[in-house]
Amino acid sequence: MNVYRQIEPPSISAEEQARRRYAIDFARGSVRMEGFVLDTDTEALFADYVAGKLDRAALNSAILEYCSVAAA
Repeated sequence: MNVYRQIEPPSISAEEQARRRYAIDFARGSVRMEGFVLDTDTEALFADYVAGKLDRAALNSAILEYCSVAAA
């Protein structure tokens, strides 16, 4: 069975990806210092943000929806 998957280029620059990765790594470290570990669903949302599939507003909305928190 041949499966072909087209890989889309990132919609953001490499510099923006690096900035986002740094911010997510910092947040992850902060959470770990408090004794928590992010679950795989949250990590997947963060990966989409770093890849440029989500902007900051979409990431915030997705996290709030995932945590069942109404946006203020």
